[in-house]
Amino acid sequence: AAAVTFDLLLIGCLLAFGARLRRGREGRALGIALAYAWCAYPFSLFALQTNTNDALVAVLVLLALLAWSSGALRGAMLGLAAAVKFAPLALAPLLLRGSRPTMRDSAMFVTALVVVIAVSVAGHLPDGGLREFWDATIGWQLGRSSPFSPWGLYSGFDWLQAIAKVAAAGLALSLIALPRRRNLRQLAALAGAVIIAVQLTAEYWFYLYIVWFAPLVLIAAMGDYRVEPWRAGSRARTMAEPVSG
Repeated sequence: AAAVTFDLLLIGCLLAFGARLRRGREGRALGIALAYAWCAYPFSLFALQTNTNDALVAVLVLLALLAWSSGALRGAMLGLAAAVKFAPLALAPLLLRGSRPTMRDSAMFVTALVVVIAVSVAGHLPDGGLREFWDATIGWQLGRSSPFSPWGLYSGFDWLQAIAKVAAAGLALSLIALPRRRNLRQLAALAGAVIIAVQLTAEYWFYLYIVWFAPLVLIAAMGDYRVEPWRAGSRARTMAEPVSG
């Protein structure tokens, strides 16, 4: 039931994104196209069949993006996403600035992010306190290995993995200021790029993690196109055209 709920929430978020990226009927059509693409994507079914919470990560990240104009709500949604999986924390530099960058908005974002994560952790602390919590979560994750990542499959590439980590950190931190002007589709594309970069550095990786960034990639790829009528003789056809501007 939880996995189905997360999947339905994600479909709702994609419908909402379509309405935010386009107005009126065109926005509804884009939202339906995004939702259909998600439902038709094999890895969305994989997450459903394995009954995981991975789709919830994508839901909360999309909600954080949709709350772009509210620092407090944006920070709260990202804090919840980080409470589900730690990787979304890498999006904090990107989401520090909202649609109207001000010191107050950024302060509200940071405050909400820290408070939500602190409350989430405090509510699930084991008897051993923070030390046991670390060992059972981040510490345990750092020690895991998987043959599905190049670092887990092959040995002797620690130097290359270190370079990948520095590059991923550099990408995430650079988004505090760059690009100076951004729209919602660009935010989705950049968020997807950061999550992919973080996953590329992980020793432990599995196919379910694709669900974290797949909706962001769909928005970035499809959000720049719209369907417009094209008439040739007496036959009406449709074609996808890039949106100018």
